[in-house]
Amino acid sequence: MNGSPGTSQHRGNKANLPSKPCVACGLPMSWRRRWAKNWDEVKYCSDACRRNKASHD
Repeated sequence: MNGSPGTSQHRGNKANLPSKPCVACGLPMSWRRRWAKNWDEVKYCSDACRRNKASHD
């Protein structure tokens, strides 16, 4: 239950997770463990937003 070394700050407190807006819909998306290795490159909150992206690429 320790998680990976890069996520040692989380410790179950979801209020302290980073977030950023989706470039397609503008809704805030919170950090997810599966995005840990590429959080800086994550732009879309879902596959639907990725498919329907506005011309932001």
